[in-house]
Amino acid sequence: MSKDTIRQIANLLTAVLALTINVLAVTLPLNGQDTGEISDRFQVYFVPAGYVFSIWSVIYLGWIAFIIFQFLPSQKESPRLRRLGYLFAFSNLANAAWLFCWHYNLFGLSVLVMLALLGLLIASYLRLNVNRSSVTRAEYWSVDVVFSVYLGWITVATVANITSWLYFVGWDGFGIAAQTWAVIMLAVASLLGLAMALTRRDVGYLAVLVWAFAGIAVKQTSAPMVVVSAWSAAALMLGLALFSLVRRRMV
Repeated sequence: MSKDTIRQIANLLTAVLALTINVLAVTLPLNGQDTGEISDRFQVYFVPAGYVFSIWSVIYLGWIAFIIFQFLPSQKESPRLRRLGYLFAFSNLANAAWLFCWHYNLFGLSVLVMLALLGLLIASYLRLNVNRSSVTRAEYWSVDVVFSVYLGWITVATVANITSWLYFVGWDGFGIAAQTWAVIMLAVASLLGLAMALTRRDVGYLAVLVWAFAGIAVKQTSAPMVVVSAWSAAALMLGLALFSLVRRRMV
């Protein structure tokens, strides 16, 4: 069995494992706790409305598209996918591990696992050279968009995870109000979006930020400052997404 075949199978098996754990987390649920219900325990402002988490269905479809694409005969020896190596497989394991940490109330460990997942996705994004490589339409939708959307969501999820853990341990935020911290985090995430627009013209990543920021605005109606900031950030990301789309078509 060739190294390429082993890599393909590893991607498939770990994706199936991660999908299975994600399904069980909802249907069982794991440790008798629903993922969203756990999140709602933390009175933090960088958390979107429940419907926003439906983006996972898009991410799962992206995984499936990527798995199918990498099994195409023309892609078996793809230099690009060889550079990716086992990063996708490792990210699947981290994804599954995070769910166990979260559902079994290991919130500090969940932050470490989430950071590991974020790091794996950043490395994947860079090795694939997303939005900078010359690709076919099929590869664009099955690889570039998949990793853009996934990285975008995990960027948001990492901030939310850390914020929730800090609330759990009773951090006082250096005396800065929780709403102010939420605005700061929105500003930081927006700067990341700006960087993606200017350096990668990454519409997929920016679209995820629009979705997440709008969801924060919808959920945090009791915090007017957060609502205004979230809607403003969403509008900015939408503008950057349109700018990126136009620039991509001009190239």
